[in-house]
Amino acid sequence: MLKVWERLKEDPVHMRRAQGWLTMLWLAMIPVSLVTGWVKSVTFVSALSLWALVASHGAWWAAASVECRQARENVAGDVVKKLVEKTDLEESPL
Repeated sequence: MLKVWERLKEDPVHMRRAQGWLTMLWLAMIPVSLVTGWVKSVTFVSALSLWALVASHGAWWAAASVECRQARENVAGDVVKKLVEKTDLEESPL
């Protein structure tokens, strides 16, 4: 289980896939909860609220980790340099 968490923590693609599958699971639970009457259960509503909290924080963390990685790698600067190299545009003196 620890290796799975490490993979999720290091790779935003895996984090996004895991979040997507867990979201599909909760979407599938909507008709099940309506048919079984779980919607009226405080326990189910609490679990749903906790999942919403975890999913939103997970999505926030994944986005922040990508931004941190991009800041370290200076992707925007590299793109500008390559554009300047491959075109006849001149870099702004700013």
